[in-house]
Amino acid sequence: MSRPPAPDAAPGPRDPIREARVQWVRHGWDEAADGMAMVTSVVRAHQLLMERIDGALRPLGLTFARYEVLRLLSFVREGAMPMTRLGSLLQVHPTSVTSAVDRLVKQGYAERLRHPDDGRVVLASLTDEGRAVVEGATVALNSEVFEKPGLSPERVKQLTGLLAELRAGAGDHVAPDLTR
Repeated sequence: MSRPPAPDAAPGPRDPIREARVQWVRHGWDEAADGMAMVTSVVRAHQLLMERIDGALRPLGLTFARYEVLRLLSFVREGAMPMTRLGSLLQVHPTSVTSAVDRLVKQGYAERLRHPDDGRVVLASLTDEGRAVVEGATVALNSEVFEKPGLSPERVKQLTGLLAELRAGAGDHVAPDLTR
């Protein structure tokens, strides 16, 4: 014997984040309910976007972290930059950069070199194979994810602006108008 739905339950699939918000309110956490729903929604949206990104990059043997390293190196005329600078620009811990570059070196997409003027500085350098794979990966990401992110162009700009406000409030460096 099945149980009838709760009187406040909507027909069809249930939104777990909406349900969590209802529980927050029921437990007396009204002032935190909207913030919890927003944070949980951002985390879930991140998961959904990463699934799409992984789907585009997996056939090329890349993760998004490794793609970002390759793309950044490809933007530099010399195709190389100090490992510390990579970490700073990517806003990740040095260990994460080292791990990503290690994998790229094993794949033949990057190499480590000593700086010609200062042998203490280690450079990450893009190989010809790395340049080719990052171009293919960018085509895939643009067509499968970035050109169709799931919102209208106007809403994309609006959301990007709202997320810039959130980042700035957390102390992140944010350009005055990120959408230009």
